[in-house]
Amino acid sequence: MQTEVFITSEYITLGQFLKFENIIESGGNVKFFLEEIPVYINNERDNRRGRKLYPGDVIVIDEVGEFVIVAE
Repeated sequence: MQTEVFITSEYITLGQFLKFENIIESGGNVKFFLEEIPVYINNERDNRRGRKLYPGDVIVIDEVGEFVIVAE
């Protein structure tokens, strides 16, 4: 089951998303998290913390869950 993540801006970065969803405790942990845990965006692995996520993008994180970005 996908968790919907509502955003009010045009996009959110992967780093902001991880912090917003409380997957990481602080922005300083983003780099280390992305090095250790596989993150898939629209079925492609990505580890760029600045990757822009737009409405409709699907993020899958092993052992965490599946998320979809939705515009408010």
